[in-house]
Amino acid sequence: MAESPHVFIYDQLEWDDPLSALDPDKRPPMQLVDQARKLGAKRKKIVRGEGGFFMNRSVMEKGFRVPTHSHDHDELIVVITGSCKFDAGIGDLEAGDSIVIHGGTSYGFTCGDEGMDFLTIRMGEARVALAEQDEGA
Repeated sequence: MAESPHVFIYDQLEWDDPLSALDPDKRPPMQLVDQARKLGAKRKKIVRGEGGFFMNRSVMEKGFRVPTHSHDHDELIVVITGSCKFDAGIGDLEAGDSIVIHGGTSYGFTCGDEGMDFLTIRMGEARVALAEQDEGA
């Protein structure tokens, strides 16, 4: 018999503690956590492994900089509102746009004038590795 569907009501989910990774080895670097807290970036971990999916919704302010980093899983980013500019000419995204970034790819981006609200979807809880030098800094 198939497993019952999982329903996630966004307004009933708490904003995430960035250090609450299911796997402690996959917690983000404290440098990223401190920056996010200081600048008001926040996220909700909506799906946490159900059906093999992981999905976060993140909200970042105008000009928020996500430094150059990589993950150990492929990811799909879908912009809900706002925009961002990726480093190294990867591209610029606006509301409704999306990008697939393969595991191991180094990238960073800066949020546009309205900030950005976006979904990140993965097939595993991803580890974050910061690049030695931030390409967009």
